[in-house]
Amino acid sequence: MALPNINLNRLAVFVALVRAGSFTAAAEQLGMTKAMVSQHIAKLEEEVGVTLLVRSTRRMSLTEAGERFHEDCARIMVDAEAAVSRLDECRDTPTGVLRVAAAGDHGPAIVAPALAEFASLHPQVSVELVVSDEIVDLIAERFDLSIRIGWLRDSSLRAARLSTFRQCLVASPAYVARRGTPSIPDELAVHDWISLSVLASPTRWTFADGAGAERTVRTRPVASANSTLAAHAFVAAGLGISVLPDYLVDADLATGRLVPLLEGYRLPDGGVHAVYPGKQTTVKVRAFIDLLRERMTRGRQAIRTPGCPDAG
Repeated sequence: MALPNINLNRLAVFVALVRAGSFTAAAEQLGMTKAMVSQHIAKLEEEVGVTLLVRSTRRMSLTEAGERFHEDCARIMVDAEAAVSRLDECRDTPTGVLRVAAAGDHGPAIVAPALAEFASLHPQVSVELVVSDEIVDLIAERFDLSIRIGWLRDSSLRAARLSTFRQCLVASPAYVARRGTPSIPDELAVHDWISLSVLASPTRWTFADGAGAERTVRTRPVASANSTLAAHAFVAAGLGISVLPDYLVDADLATGRLVPLLEGYRLPDGGVHAVYPGKQTTVKVRAFIDLLRERMTRGRQAIRTPGCPDAG
């Protein structure tokens, strides 16, 4: 059966429209009129012989066929961009747009300054940082890489370990004054806990003492949050105890705004990873990973947070 004669540029318009969420936003991103975007989509539907979008005056939505077609088109766009990037590798000079996803606590504090330095070092690259605590679809949303914190899930994506972070059990001085200081992990069960709902086991924690003996405790949440920044705010306000990453509480522990708990015990270190699609790393991705890893290594050596022992 003969394949339909499809203008491949319209695939790019279709992917951009789905990503933007509206014809108006897509037109602004693509630098064309809203009417032109609509014409491209109408022509594409005519060429493939399938309705891809259901449109009304207020919203648009993908048909079932449109959803499947979008997934395939997004992959085509990634492959096309990778092909162009491989040509850039011949010059060994980072160029184009570097689109990065990062978590809400780590993105502004760690990734944004690194991207600023990267853009300064490589003026032919424009950078874009998208901050979200959700796991983004790198291929469908056309990200070059994502900086992910904690423990990686099984994935077909490639990953590069950048650094580690220590998990710190902390509370505010006001909370300690009101509820007392736990001396062993078991006592956490009767304390007020701030739960981070995005974790696989937000109320179950395993501590190790100096001899390596482990003790698992189940905590009692009085509040939960879906981001470490929100959990940090609860803890700082004196609502309860929680485990937070060292890069988020370094300054608080140094100034006494927060206090460390169970200093004779430790929690496993977490990992910081760069995750990216494709079989080959582009020049711009490889260069940014190297820069971010070097910055994070330097920062980790410079700061040793009191009350947050390494896992060893």
